[in-house]
Formats: sequence, structure tokens, C-alpha cells
Amino acid sequence: MNMVVVSSIGAVLMAIFAMFIRMKSAEKPASARKIILPPLFMSTGALMFIFPVFRVTPIEILEAILVGMLFSILLIKTSKFEIKENDIYLIRSKAFIFILIGLLVIRIAAKSILSASIDVGQLGGMFWILAFAMIVPWRIAMYINFKKLQNTLLLGKNAV
Repeated sequence: MNMVVVSSIGAVLMAIFAMFIRMKSAEKPASARKIILPPLFMSTGALMFIFPVFRVTPIEILEAILVGMLFSILLIKTSKFEIKENDIYLIRSKAFIFILIGLLVIRIAAKSILSASIDVGQLGGMFWILAFAMIVPWRIAMYINFKKLQNTLLLGKNAV
């Protein structure tokens, strides 16, 4: 089977997993740890660049970072928190699912088109950089918003 097809199937499975996790996480209070840990766990993927097949050129790095940061705006806009019963919860957003599906479709289309001119390993490296450049700003924005609400909660408790 073609590597692009296999990696696209993997991307679809990961997207389904991400949607499931996101829906489940909205049922439990948010925490700084839950916001910070995913990018830290994902950062271990940078070890792929030890292997020459995954290495990318500086211009490919820049392109991947810029596209990832652009996509992160969509995720930032759909990630909101609310205070319920003295806890902070991530609000479920119907738009998030559609954005995730849209990003997946764009990823699969881009991978299909770019695989004709860019080696599959390099493409894998570029898409990892893109994903990392998307998740880091998103999680930073989530953390800032979480901390603001947490401070609001603390101020409210101290006032009583």
C-alpha cells in the first residue's frame, strides 16, 4: 500500500481519537497540567529528525511553521472556558469538530499533492512541524485564558 494512503488513514484515526478525547475532556474540569502536557508529549516526536529521511530544509521549516500558526488561530477561536460550580471547564464547541475535519481534509489533500514533489519522509517531518506549530500557540492561548479564569475564581473566593 502507498505510504501516503497509509499515513492518511493514520491521520483519520488520530483525528477521530482527538475528537473523542476533546468531547470527553469537556466533562471534567480543566487544569493547567491538562493544557500543558500535550505539547510536551508531542515534542518527543522531534526525535524523528535524528534520521536523515525526515530532515527538512530551512524554507520547508518556515512554511510549515507559518501554516501551523495560521491554523492555530482557528483552534484558539474555538477554545473557550467557563466557570461551573467553582471549577473551570472547556466549553464544547461544535465548530471545533468541523475545523478538525476541515484541517484533516486539507492535510490529506496537501499530502497527496505534495507527495509528488517532496519525499514522504520529508513530508512527514513538515507535517509534524506544522502540527507542533499549531498546537503550541493554541495551548499557550488556552493556558493564558485558563489562568485568567483561575485568578477570577481565586479573587472570588478571597472576597467571601
